[in-house]
Amino acid sequence: MHDSILFINIAKLVNVRESNGLLRGSKLALLPILEDAFLLIEDGLIADFGAMYELEIKVPRFPKNIIDLTGQFVLPCWCDSHTHLVFAGSRENEFVDKLKGLTYAEIAAKGGGILNSANKLNETSEDDLYNAALLRLNELAKLGTGSIEIKSGYGLSVAGELKMLRVIKKLQETSDLLIKSTFLAAHTYPLEFKENHRGYIDLIKDEMLPIIAAEKLADFIDVFCENGFFSPTETDEICKAGAEYGLKPKLHVNQLNSIGGVEVGIKNNAVSLDHLETLTANDIELLGNFKGCSTLLPTAAFFLRMPMQPARALINAGAAIVLASDFNPGSSPSGNMNFVTALSCIQMKMLPEEVINATTINGAFAMECEAASGSIMIGKRADLIFTKKIPSIAYLFYSFSSNNIDKVMIKGKWV
Repeated sequence: MHDSILFINIAKLVNVRESNGLLRGSKLALLPILEDAFLLIEDGLIADFGAMYELEIKVPRFPKNIIDLTGQFVLPCWCDSHTHLVFAGSRENEFVDKLKGLTYAEIAAKGGGILNSANKLNETSEDDLYNAALLRLNELAKLGTGSIEIKSGYGLSVAGELKMLRVIKKLQETSDLLIKSTFLAAHTYPLEFKENHRGYIDLIKDEMLPIIAAEKLADFIDVFCENGFFSPTETDEICKAGAEYGLKPKLHVNQLNSIGGVEVGIKNNAVSLDHLETLTANDIELLGNFKGCSTLLPTAAFFLRMPMQPARALINAGAAIVLASDFNPGSSPSGNMNFVTALSCIQMKMLPEEVINATTINGAFAMECEAASGSIMIGKRADLIFTKKIPSIAYLFYSFSSNNIDKVMIKGKWV
């Protein structure tokens, strides 16, 4: 055998599946678990698994490397489908300003917000950006994240956006994590285009997109559809421009207001619609029938002290719920998916089984990497979380500030 590891006596092997499928509505609570199981890893992939009583039939020749996991659980790694991991500096000064009572608008007027991140990013070299991002990425791997989407959107200029996307591409080439890249120049309008929206949209369409397509720098396109940012009409135009280059939309919608972003996303066959803090009854009904993913970012709502997303109403409507971290320096300065999962149980009343599915298989669907990650399935990447000895699945989220992870494996290698 090649590079093989056999894990035996696994207390619970979590999210074992024979086929892939996006889980909608009540199906989100169905989590297949194998008790007293074995798992065989070969060449960084899942080669076989089953109940311990089947071991000698299924694995007639044992590899040299056998590890006993008595009392421990094994889960697929977290699939974090919405992050802004590449940024040039933290924004804790704005955090303190908010604590003192300044509004988002007042902080923006002082040069804060997304424009602050853009200024810092445009002054930072590509190498420095890459090194800082790689440190963050390695930290998240230790916390159990195996697949991750990373957006641009802090460049807001041709040079700045391309620099961010090239950093993401370099991370894809050097990291063992499965990384997807999203082009988000339509994050906000840079100051010089504040009164010239047409000029900036043309810059995205005529100058940025052709280079991005030629260099294969992005998998998806994103727009922040919100009052004071990009209107539904502008969002629609940018989505269509991206589609001409093969970039599918993953959109920021309904964070602060319901202005038609959900409708635009559905019309443009978005892979996922993300944020969704502010939903009308009609929005919830639309998302219940939407073929793509409805991605909730509870740590952003938590950090901004906004009401949590209506997870239960969306599940009841039949939506395909995904949970992600929104890791960014302004509104969710943490990529720790263990906190995202606990918060989703505690504040959105999602069941532990729903939370695991929403952060594994559904998260993989939100990045279109479900063939490679998101569940325990033969042929998928060996991206695995090994828990400490814990009494139950629910304990992972009940004990919200404890580190319940013993080890993490990405692509068959220990992190």
